[in-house]
Order: sequence, then structure tokens, then C-alpha cells
Amino acid sequence: MKFPILLAGAAMALSPINVAQAANVEIVAQNPVIELSVSEQVDSAPDTATFSTGVETKAKTATEALSQNSAQARTVINRLKALGIAEKDIQTTGINLRADYDYDQENRQNRFVGYVVSNQVSATVNDISKLGKILDAIVSSGATNLNGPSFSISDDSKLKDLARERALANGKARAMGYARSEGYSGVRVLSISEGMSHQSEAPMMRMEASAASSAPPVAPGQVGTVVSLNITYEMTR
Repeated sequence: MKFPILLAGAAMALSPINVAQAANVEIVAQNPVIELSVSEQVDSAPDTATFSTGVETKAKTATEALSQNSAQARTVINRLKALGIAEKDIQTTGINLRADYDYDQENRQNRFVGYVVSNQVSATVNDISKLGKILDAIVSSGATNLNGPSFSISDDSKLKDLARERALANGKARAMGYARSEGYSGVRVLSISEGMSHQSEAPMMRMEASAASSAPPVAPGQVGTVVSLNITYEMTR
């Protein structure tokens, strides 16, 4: 069985036409091969939360609806900044204008009543301990909807390294088990491909007020950093 490997470097200097190309070298397996898919997950507490919020306004005319919405949305964005969220962590995700209708039961038809404008933004919070108070504050400042939050880890490179290390060890152990069962003493890697993802449970965000505070309690839980490997081994004597 042949396995192509892409090589870049000295071989590319052989001729001008090869400057922008890589040499395609094929490794031929002399013995049976094993193809495995291995995934490992490392869980860790998140340090970043992202949520979306916005303002929806209604008015008789499109101009009036947009004007009211712009003023209210500006207040919400300014409030986010005042709460310590950096401008680079606030992003407008959508501005929508549509006609608004009520259904007339008596005449059985839609009746035009005006226009609706919505303005949505996403915001990233780098101090999760402040998230509940931030959500409470932006609702108080005029936000009419909240979605999220979603949690993440700002720098997960070490977690990826650990998950990758575990996946490689797991893959080799499994491959060795197959090899020994077939009378071989070892394995060698022919190819590896990698994929990454993150997993976290949807957080419970309760908006009811308590006696001490109206800020919604938010439980960040943990975020799983997942490394998935597809590894091809050759059995060796």
C-alpha cells in the first residue's frame, strides 16, 4: 500500500519550475496497516464568555423606528463599554427593518401598523465573575433581548497539546494491541491527520430576581478541548 507524503524544502531548489511546488513522495507499506480514529478531550474551566443582546423598537414610520432604535442601541453599546468591555470585543451582528402587521380577526386579513427595527450586537467578557452583573446592567439600560452566553478558553494551546499527547498514546497502544495479536512486535506511523473542536454544555441562565440582586446567576461549568486524530500505522517485526 502506498501513502503519499508532501515534502517541502531542499528538494524544491532542483529547478525553477519546482519553486512553487512540493515533491510528492510515496511510502510503500511492506506489512499490513492499521487505520485508527482516536479522540481525546481535556476539560477546563472557561475564562471567556460571549453573548448577544440588542434592541427592538416599533414606530409608525420607518424613519421614526430607526431613529428610536439607533438612540436606544447606542445607549446599550455605551453601557457595555462603561462596564469594562473593550470596543474590540463589541461587534454589531445585524440591523433589521421590517413592516409590522396585526391580524384583523374580524376581516381575516393582516393590517399594517408600522415598522419594527432591531439592532443586535455580540460582546465578549473576559472576566466571567462579572457576567451576571453585566447582563443585568444592559437590560436596565434598554436592551430588549439576550442570547447566550457561550463559554470558551482564550488560550487553549496547552490543553490541545495535552489532548494530542493522550490521543497519540492511546492510538499507539491500540495499534500495538492489533499488531501483537497478528504476530508483529511493533508499529510505525505512516500518516496522521488532525481535527479539533470544543464541547460545552449549554449554560443555565435564569433571569428571575432574587432578594439580594436582580443579576442572573450563570454557571460556566467546563469546556472540553477535543483533538481527533486519524492515524495509519504499519505493523513491524
